[in-house]
Amino acid sequence: MPATSSSDRPRHNIPLGRVTACQVCGSPELHEVLDLGCQPLCDSLLTAEQLSEPETFYPLRQMWCSNCTLSQLDYVVPGDVVYHNSYPYRTGVTRELVEYQEQLAASIISQLRLPEDSLVVDIGCNDATLLQHFRNSSMRVVGVEPTNIAEYATAAGVDVLNCFFDREAARQIVESHGHARVVTATNVFAHMASIGDVIDGLETLVADDGYFVLENHYLVPVMERMQFDTIYHEHLRTYSLKSLVTLFGYYDFQVVRAEKVSRYGGNIRVYVAKGKHRTPDATVSEILAEEEKTLTNPSYYERFRRESIRLKNELLKFLIAEADRGHPVIGNSCPGRCSTLLNFAGVGPDLMPFLCEQPTSLKLGLYLPGQHLPIVNNQRLIEEQPESVLLLAWHYAEPIARQLRERGLRSKLYVPMPSLQRLDI
Repeated sequence: MPATSSSDRPRHNIPLGRVTACQVCGSPELHEVLDLGCQPLCDSLLTAEQLSEPETFYPLRQMWCSNCTLSQLDYVVPGDVVYHNSYPYRTGVTRELVEYQEQLAASIISQLRLPEDSLVVDIGCNDATLLQHFRNSSMRVVGVEPTNIAEYATAAGVDVLNCFFDREAARQIVESHGHARVVTATNVFAHMASIGDVIDGLETLVADDGYFVLENHYLVPVMERMQFDTIYHEHLRTYSLKSLVTLFGYYDFQVVRAEKVSRYGGNIRVYVAKGKHRTPDATVSEILAEEEKTLTNPSYYERFRRESIRLKNELLKFLIAEADRGHPVIGNSCPGRCSTLLNFAGVGPDLMPFLCEQPTSLKLGLYLPGQHLPIVNNQRLIEEQPESVLLLAWHYAEPIARQLRERGLRSKLYVPMPSLQRLDI
């Protein structure tokens, strides 16, 4: 168990630029998993006027720590560059995600037996979709959101701090609302360079009998399903449970429960209790034992590297063949992961003339960074009926495919991962 003395623990505010030590345990024993080259920031979408201007690309290389089994980037871009004032991602525009967040709120309330009027704080609350579900269950809610998307949360009637979360933000919340019974962070805890500041803030904000509940991409399914498209500059870390147990062991927190979740191609949900007095349940030891069989083996990561390159080449071969036939494949959806995939494979408008997004998307009318694919309304799919459509949000493939079929799309539908295949829908 790591020492809990602040003088003994690693520095958990990750330096910008090149990173040469593990972001959790500080070990220098880092090993390359996959080098995706230099790539643009996935959510720095371009206007038509910006297409002729220079773009900034950053190294995108995934490493793993042989000590605590964290997987991480070896280059960190400043947060105010990544999370800019034109950030285009909103939770509430994706029906499946809205429904999932409703289930998540209900699960947390049930698991922790939260009484009515408990304070729930969501870090990286986006448009407050999750918090609205807690509010509907008679919880008091506060959000923290550093981007322009905070205005949507405010419009929904949620009290939001428009800043990055740290001890000062925590102090403001405690002064105005009291201590939180639960603090949540869904798919944001891997994004933060200043995790030391974040956990210091949690120590201030979380009540003595409270919990921090986080959910993020989970390293095992990322490796098993060759999800190299989850690697982008927002995702500084891909956690194993062992790495999270190690991280919180340095602070006055303890991992007490872990759940594997299918969302986003495979997440892990972790319940972290304030203090060291609670006994972890069996889920923690069971998952740690499973990880020991795979995540400590260098050949596991070599297989991922080899298969990722093969999948990229397989996709490129398919797209070239279809374009040569005069029927270029159209891309549906533009999640952050599609930027990694298409830039790694070098897929430009000659192979994929455009990407389609739903009518409510903030990405419409913009262009994918790097490869400059235009992003258009997915009504165009229905009007043009291309021969083949690649579902780039493949982790939502079935509901997206059903919706497109209901709207009259007759095209052949494909997913790029975990292997290129046609959907029978």
